Amino acid sequence: MSNRRDVWITGIGLVSSLGEGLEAHWQALAGGTGPVVDENSFVPYVVHPLAKVDFDQQIPKRGDQRQMEPWQRIGTYAAGLALDSAGLKGNKEILGATDMVVAAGGGERDQSVDGAILTEIEKQANPDVFLNEQLQSNLRPTLFLAQLSNLLAGNISIVHGVTGSSRTFMGEESSGTDAVRIGWSRIAAGTSEIALVGGAYNAERRDMLLLFALKRLAMHAPWAPVLADPKGIATGSAGAFLVLESPEHATARGARPIAKLSGVWSERARRSEAGAVEATLEEMLKTAEAGITDDTAIFSAATGAPEPTKAEAAVLARSGLPVRSVTDRVGHGLEAQMPVALALAALSVSEGRLFAPLAGEPLEKPFDGTISRAIVTAVGHWRGEGVALVERAD
Repeated sequence: MSNRRDVWITGIGLVSSLGEGLEAHWQALAGGTGPVVDENSFVPYVVHPLAKVDFDQQIPKRGDQRQMEPWQRIGTYAAGLALDSAGLKGNKEILGATDMVVAAGGGERDQSVDGAILTEIEKQANPDVFLNEQLQSNLRPTLFLAQLSNLLAGNISIVHGVTGSSRTFMGEESSGTDAVRIGWSRIAAGTSEIALVGGAYNAERRDMLLLFALKRLAMHAPWAPVLADPKGIATGSAGAFLVLESPEHATARGARPIAKLSGVWSERARRSEAGAVEATLEEMLKTAEAGITDDTAIFSAATGAPEPTKAEAAVLARSGLPVRSVTDRVGHGLEAQMPVALALAALSVSEGRLFAPLAGEPLEKPFDGTISRAIVTAVGHWRGEGVALVERAD
């Protein structure tokens, strides 16, 4: 018999193209608001831009804001919303014992320097020599002190006073899955009582769009739903943090759960083998679906990258469960995508309803019943598969 404890989600902080906070997101989703996309700022690519946010509300010191890159401000803001949601803001005693697990990418690059190098390198007789000279003179190692991935966790500690143990994971979509998995595992095992887990991503940056474009993975306008006919990744600016807590700890401080996080699984298929992604994802779904009932839905964090998304869509079609694409609503936030998907899944479970399907998405069928369980699937754009299970906490 398992000694694993339940894990409650007692706070959620969410910012995306649909707005900030759970109420704004539910109003947009339940009201059938279509995806908010920008097809003009980064022609020919599609981006889901961050909704207007007053960062002063969660990061009151302008000096703190100035030393953060945009993705760090997004993450620190979302973390503050999560702490507010959980009723923890200003509680130094609990915040001092709150563990933190963050999913983060690399720092944002100097776009003007990158652009100048890419423009001039084609004119050089010795491009390798030219590149080495530029790396030594324009891209100094000290610049990367402002780009360290664990600075998001550091800024959350400074601004919000979260000073328990801290871990930062890198590795695109998989890092988001593992950040949540580690936080959940520690509480379920009894080695932690409360944790803040999540990540953030700034999609409105030319350096990352360039990387996806060079891989031929960036979605070209016009926008299209990813599970219908995946033609590329439409990245989205977003931040999501969840407060995970043992029921005993939450009850002692008078907190109520938004939902229960019942499991997180992470695998890595051999993608060189045909059918490997489908087999891995189906195996994880079988584990998550144990005791499945007709009140379960799937929230897909599919990237839009053609090959892995087609594999994920094939598995979801065979599941027979109602499906909703998180990516179609808010874009793809790489490291933040699993936390974002979990936030929306927990929100739907807490409401007991599934928001309406999008037009043109064949896997999204109407569903008028009660939702009390949600399975989140996340297949990375080039590596890693993740699944999580959220249930109603009664």
